[in-house]
Amino acid sequence: MVSKSTICLWYDGTALEAAQFYAETFPDSSVGTILRAPGDYPAGKQGDVLTVEFTVAGIPCLGLNGGPGFKHSEAFSFQVATDDQAETDRLWNAIIRNGGQESACGWCKDKWGLSWQITPRALTAAIADPDRAAAKRAFEAMMEMGKIDIAAIEAARRG
Repeated sequence: MVSKSTICLWYDGTALEAAQFYAETFPDSSVGTILRAPGDYPAGKQGDVLTVEFTVAGIPCLGLNGGPGFKHSEAFSFQVATDDQAETDRLWNAIIRNGGQESACGWCKDKWGLSWQITPRALTAAIADPDRAAAKRAFEAMMEMGKIDIAAIEAARRG
């Protein structure tokens, strides 16, 4: 049963593949019900995967194989808070090595075009530092990064 409130993500025939990747990559993630089309539809044939219920990092989602009509954009992203550099590296690298693209300031895009913010908690703490000069140094360091380097953020914060 679909949750009362669910994020619906549009795919071009690859919703199941995406859901399986997310379930293998992110903690607190799983693949649920797979609904196959009972008849032909504009983006597929009877028996094709129509929707996939899945959870990614605890967030209920529905993957809809709606066809090529719509693409993901940076206007929607998943932000994943990481506890250390090893977790940051593992998630970032999993996305990039699976056909994704690097971007700036901790952002990357998976091979389906969905944007991710892999954000170490240390970065958030540094930018929220009550010492505004320290926060500014950390922020400026982040602005030069792709994947976030926690040691570099902390060094910039210290000055």
